[in-house]
Amino acid sequence: MAFARIPPPLALPALALAASQALWAQTIPAMPEPVTGPARSAAAPQTPAAPPPLGDGPASPTQKITVTGQMHAGPLRVGGFAGNALSRTPIAASVLTESKLRDAGARGVADLTRLDASLSDAYNAEGYWGTLSVRGFSLDGRFNTRRDGLPVNGETVISLANKAAIELLKGASGIQAGTSAPGGLINHVVKRPTGSVHSATLQLRDAGSMAASVDLGHRFGPDREWGLRVNAQSEQLRPLVRDAEGSRHALALAGDWQWTRDTLIEVETESSRQSQPSVPGYSLLGNRLPAASSVDARVNLNNQAWTQPVVFAGQTSSVRVKHTLPSQWQWVVHAMTQRLRNDDRVAFPYGCSAENTFDRYCSDGRFDLYDFRSDRERRTSDAVDFSANGIVRSGSIDHQVSAGVLSTRFKSRFERQAFNGAGVGHVDGSVQVPAAPALTDENTLRDERSLEVSLRDAIGLSPTTRLWLGLRHSQLKRNSVRTDGSRGTNYEQSFTTPWVALSHQITPRTMAYASAGQGIESDVAPNRARYTNAGQALPALQSRQVEVGVKHDGATLDATAAAFRITRPQASDLGPCDEANSCTRQMDGDARHLGVEGMVSWRFENLTIHTSAMVVQAKRQGAADAAQNGLRPVNVPAKTFRALAAYDVPGLAGLTLQAGLVYEGDRMVLPDNSLRAPGWTRWDLLARWQQVVSRHTTLTWRLGVDNATNTQAWKETPYQFGHAYLFPMAPRSWRASVQWDLN
Repeated sequence: MAFARIPPPLALPALALAASQALWAQTIPAMPEPVTGPARSAAAPQTPAAPPPLGDGPASPTQKITVTGQMHAGPLRVGGFAGNALSRTPIAASVLTESKLRDAGARGVADLTRLDASLSDAYNAEGYWGTLSVRGFSLDGRFNTRRDGLPVNGETVISLANKAAIELLKGASGIQAGTSAPGGLINHVVKRPTGSVHSATLQLRDAGSMAASVDLGHRFGPDREWGLRVNAQSEQLRPLVRDAEGSRHALALAGDWQWTRDTLIEVETESSRQSQPSVPGYSLLGNRLPAASSVDARVNLNNQAWTQPVVFAGQTSSVRVKHTLPSQWQWVVHAMTQRLRNDDRVAFPYGCSAENTFDRYCSDGRFDLYDFRSDRERRTSDAVDFSANGIVRSGSIDHQVSAGVLSTRFKSRFERQAFNGAGVGHVDGSVQVPAAPALTDENTLRDERSLEVSLRDAIGLSPTTRLWLGLRHSQLKRNSVRTDGSRGTNYEQSFTTPWVALSHQITPRTMAYASAGQGIESDVAPNRARYTNAGQALPALQSRQVEVGVKHDGATLDATAAAFRITRPQASDLGPCDEANSCTRQMDGDARHLGVEGMVSWRFENLTIHTSAMVVQAKRQGAADAAQNGLRPVNVPAKTFRALAAYDVPGLAGLTLQAGLVYEGDRMVLPDNSLRAPGWTRWDLLARWQQVVSRHTTLTWRLGVDNATNTQAWKETPYQFGHAYLFPMAPRSWRASVQWDLN
């Protein structure tokens, strides 16, 4: 993909207008409702019929339908039980639609934290890929990201330009993934051809950032059996942080062909590139946690004359074939390939050798500054999934059965890297040091293969009670080696992760459920002389989750509540680890997270209120070092709360005012819990006006203010790479956008 040919931001609206007019000129009158027989429209979903919704019947043609709750989003694609609405599935999850992401001004994964109290930051640096924690567990970029249900590598910046929604599956994820961290999974849902779509958006931010995007779609053919969707985005990045200017571009194409009435073929591809200097975190000053108000959040400690941008470039393509049998069973073949290329470079502050402390900065604000460079990193992921689903009836009992086989392959190929001391910097960003770019350090190459076989069955025991069963068997083959051929590891593992749930429909709109499941992570002792078990795989780290919950979807009130307990085994290095055969990598107790979370969406006339909250007790238990038992993990707030109120102003058609509140409690800064950062509250405001210009044209204007009260706080306190980092909350900022839709 030649990104230089993507139009600059100001040219995209003009391109959108020209392209839309060209498509509009070809648009035939709107299709009637799909009919049975060979002429059935490609727009009709080719999936087995879902159970009819419980409760009120269908709305009349003139009834206004407002979709704001989390549960009305239809089937959860990443949950594995096709055809079941989220409100009828015993899985805790959220669906963040495109409209929610637009209103929140979301540009990446890190921005999702303001929309769900179960989400929090887990090392989200400007200019770098985003990392989240769910229910207090940090997600693994390699294993906790899905794209249309297939595993992809999340160690990159994933464009939202062509995403229709983001699904968040919460809890132990063994039902969906061979290996993954137990917090949950994030699934990016790609936009597909639907009907006639002609949309363009221009957005400005107060530091000078400018973004433009287009979304064009159309159906062709005598029976509209061909579909095409095009999304393009170009953005000039000018964040509030100084010395962090960059650019971002994305182009995506999606097409489908209704080959026969029962067979749908879908293909899509996207290409994206972001180039921007990253922004390292702040840290402790000696033994002192500095007040966030004493720090200039606009200073970029990566501001050397030799600083280069981090570059994330990626191409992802997929093909999917869906075929529905006369018995209403459906089989699906879905294949995807992802190619990532990263250039990772930063002037990296780390530790204070002057005071012989390497997990924080010096007490006077100085720090050791390293020249880190790892160019031409390549990560490739391939996945092929074959699945079938349908309904089997045995007397009065029905089984919603699905089975699948998933084969994946991952490779990472790196060159030697630089991680060299370049000098001593200062937290005010004023000190310049010479570059030290020599490639003196080896990197690690990885190869991974997996084969997963899954079986799920939702058994209708009665009209109101259902038993849900899931089983996944995984076989792994993994090896790694340094770029100089040293420290090679090679191991194979296999394991089975079960999941079971029981749900009961208390009323036509209220369901209660209980579930239990497992998840798996894999670990290996580094192949180094200091380890007594160098290169040996540890037993699979088997996390366990128990959850009970209730879901209600009413005409004016949606609500969910869930109590959960997740136990995750911990692997640690035991021993002095300072000479040969002095260190053993082994299982060392558990991390236990016990919590309650809930969501409520309430609609009354012109007012909609959506809230979510989570309280979690996270602590270590069973560690060999008794002093660690009972300690809280770093960067995990015990209490979180989100609230969003939207008010449709009477007498001003199309005008909606929104206020959003984000609260997070205190966080531990150090593993020994000797320092903690105070909690914080942030307010975000938005005005949205949908202006009907003509019968076919609508303009949507958005004006938002983030951190309206200019709160100063440490928004997160990750302990990464053996170092305590502090990330300040961004100052007050504003954003404005206009979205043009032709229908």
